[in-house]
Amino acid sequence: MKIGRKPDDEDLFEGSTMTFGEHLEELRICLVRAAMGLAVGVVIGFFLGRSVVHLIEQPLQKALGNYYTEQSVKSFDSWIPRDGSHATLPYSRTEVVDAVERKGFSFEMREVHPQQLALALAGTQHDPDMSTEQKDGSVPLKFDTESLVPIFLWQPLEKDSRVSITTLSAQEAFTIYIKAALLVGLVLSSPWVFYQLWTFVAAGLYSHEKQLVWTFLPVSIALFLAGVSLAFFFVFDFVLDYLLAFNQWLGLDPDPRISEWLSFVLILPIGFGIGFQLPLLMLFFARIGVFDAKSYASQWRTAIVVIFIVSAILTPADPYSMLFLAMPLCLLYFSGLAACFWTLPANDAE
Repeated sequence: MKIGRKPDDEDLFEGSTMTFGEHLEELRICLVRAAMGLAVGVVIGFFLGRSVVHLIEQPLQKALGNYYTEQSVKSFDSWIPRDGSHATLPYSRTEVVDAVERKGFSFEMREVHPQQLALALAGTQHDPDMSTEQKDGSVPLKFDTESLVPIFLWQPLEKDSRVSITTLSAQEAFTIYIKAALLVGLVLSSPWVFYQLWTFVAAGLYSHEKQLVWTFLPVSIALFLAGVSLAFFFVFDFVLDYLLAFNQWLGLDPDPRISEWLSFVLILPIGFGIGFQLPLLMLFFARIGVFDAKSYASQWRTAIVVIFIVSAILTPADPYSMLFLAMPLCLLYFSGLAACFWTLPANDAE
């Protein structure tokens, strides 16, 4: 469908009977309605908050599980007996990989003296402060490192304390629950919020153009939900793997807190959802005469630079999340350019 164009000398709001103050009042009404819809969504989120928290934990727990699984296998491969020690590992690499990657177990490698371990298991008492040599009056016995042998402490990966997500205060769990309800409210109320925004935009359009709201609205909602889904089901895994790999490169063990992770979960999907509105904004600005398709085509290099800057603002401070937002936005920019050429008349596009 071709979108009609106003004459060049005709003002956009000329056909409107609303004054500037009435436009502000319309904006206030739309914002209040949007806030009420968000409040209803948050109330529903309170009933779903616990399930949402567990759902949000899954990507992080999965990433931590993969991280420590890889660390376990690397610790096995890098083990070297001490000088003078004839100790060997109690498992083959095939057994370790099978237990870790297929059976879902994790392990920590420790070293013991088998004789002392046997005495402890047998319940035999010995004087820990005086060795046999000391009783005989000879030189005190030194700690024997050459007799140490490695043992593996196994446990199911889900029981591994390193994979669990922690809170550091009693009230933090309540804050997490509130944030989860807010996330649910944002997603559930997004169709109503976008409807209110496009209703306000329609107030400044010609009467025959207000039907565009019903075309833009479903597309706007679909783009928002597509951005949120891309962030949650695809981007999180890559970003987490990168961040954990960076911890490994620095030699730091991650100890994530659920509140920090939830803040990350809130920022990234919402940033993706907002960013995915780019084609509609391009088409809208072209329709009201702020830009035209020719301008979009000639300024594509500048647009890409702006996209990367905005992507850095809308995402956390890591390169992966910025790239995963910037790359789809570049594609959406050219999609919006094609939509401008296709939907606007030839003289409008030029």
